[in-house]
Amino acid sequence: MVYGVDLGSRCVKIAAEDRVGFEFMGPFDTAGFYRRYIEPDTEGGKLRRDELDLESEARMAATGYGRARLGRGAVMVPELEAIIEGVKALTGLSDALILDVGGQDSKALLMRKGRMEDFAANDRCAASSGRFLENMSTALGMNLEEMGRYWENPVELSSTCAIFGETELVGLMGEGHKLQDLAAGVNHAIVRRLLPLLSRFQADILILTGGVAHNQALRRLLVEARSVQVVVPDPPDFVAAVGCCRLARGLE
Repeated sequence: MVYGVDLGSRCVKIAAEDRVGFEFMGPFDTAGFYRRYIEPDTEGGKLRRDELDLESEARMAATGYGRARLGRGAVMVPELEAIIEGVKALTGLSDALILDVGGQDSKALLMRKGRMEDFAANDRCAASSGRFLENMSTALGMNLEEMGRYWENPVELSSTCAIFGETELVGLMGEGHKLQDLAAGVNHAIVRRLLPLLSRFQADILILTGGVAHNQALRRLLVEARSVQVVVPDPPDFVAAVGCCRLARGLE
């Protein structure tokens, strides 16, 4: 048994791999996970494995924003490498463009022959991240799954800022626009902000990873904009955790 932990900015995901396959735990709210499951320490902290019913001696690898929180008891691995390994494990593909939309940033990785050939990242603005969609869904009174169903008749959002975009959305609601059309406008807006990240790369297959990959509208709009085959690993938000398992196994 090996474990992979992806400590993201918004959620924590855990994957376990044995000879049969993968099992998944989470997603957990990051702040709540830290409070309950991580024992603080000057060397970076240690996961309370017993609280999660995890084997105490099994090898573990960790990645993500909070990986330093597991300074004891886990091997630290780069996030981009974990994403690549997770994609290969869950899809069997080795040549594709990967779009990972996380809670606070988004990344595009060009994978050739199972290795990362190039990448680009947008970590300066939350408007192309999952946090943007969370804020907008809260303003609309919809959960993320419902908001992801709408892409037709979009109301255009002009703001390029996650904070001001929410203010603009509330104003448009006051003007009487349908919530479904506003949700479609939100989905079109995030796709417009993601396309420049993808523009420097050419690939026939686009793999979506991260929790935002559950958004049906995002998948449809990217197909229309890029004329590519879109592949979503199952489950898309555990890709990096799965990659950690593979990297941990390689260290055995």
